[in-house]
Amino acid sequence: MATILDGKIIRDQIAEDLKSRLSALDPKPKLVIIQAGDNPESNTYINQKIKFGENIGALVDHIRLPEDVTQEDVLGKIDDLNADANTHGIIVQLPIPPKLGKNEILENIVPIKDVDGLHSVNVKKLIDNDPSGYIPATTRGVITLLEHYNIPISGKNAVVIGRSSLVGKPTTLSLLNHNATVTICHSQTKNIEATTQAADIIISAVGSPGLITKKNVKPGQVIVDVGTTVVDGKLKGDVNFEEVEPVVEYISPVPGGAGPLTVASLFQNLLQAYQNQNA
Repeated sequence: MATILDGKIIRDQIAEDLKSRLSALDPKPKLVIIQAGDNPESNTYINQKIKFGENIGALVDHIRLPEDVTQEDVLGKIDDLNADANTHGIIVQLPIPPKLGKNEILENIVPIKDVDGLHSVNVKKLIDNDPSGYIPATTRGVITLLEHYNIPISGKNAVVIGRSSLVGKPTTLSLLNHNATVTICHSQTKNIEATTQAADIIISAVGSPGLITKKNVKPGQVIVDVGTTVVDGKLKGDVNFEEVEPVVEYISPVPGGAGPLTVASLFQNLLQAYQNQNA
């Protein structure tokens, strides 16, 4: 039986640490979430962030913009927040309406307030292993999960399944920064089973339920499931948990594994941003 990588326990520990550290701060760190449109999944994620922020004593503002909001209006709102000394972190909840230019919007957030770590300046800092940048929250959560359970990363062979800019690529870079040897698999990868079976650590971030089965794994491996898909009203991961769990050494469940750490990591980034702006 595998050891379960329980993200909820770590999230709660991070929350208590942040609550203690924020109690001594005045003014409090403030996160502003900009939402364009009314995506139901986005609403769920935003509510989780608001609840976590309230629990630790951070300020969280949620700015709702209509589905038909113009690019200029979004950029103008970001300009106002960039100039506001009492706003320490800014995120644009993705996805946004397709008519909006995502890259221009994300690049308009000043890097020191880009707590999602998606601005090109912060991406460059991740490439350069510069700790002054912000690591995207899901990636930071994955590394935190591994470190909490004392799972070695340095010198290990890691496979990241998925090449998105939100999770796959930053997670690959972070693993490289921790001295792993990393292979990325994606929809065009040939013989993916041989690649995953050769890995010490597998991180799947595709959003394809049941993608990873017992054919992909071997004893002794670490499996971190970042994929999330709603199937018949239930959240499913990329890993067929029932098949894989009896084989491997460590596995994260969905829900309850990497997911809870994403929100906690975002607020760790917010505290870092607050400290950078008050240095």
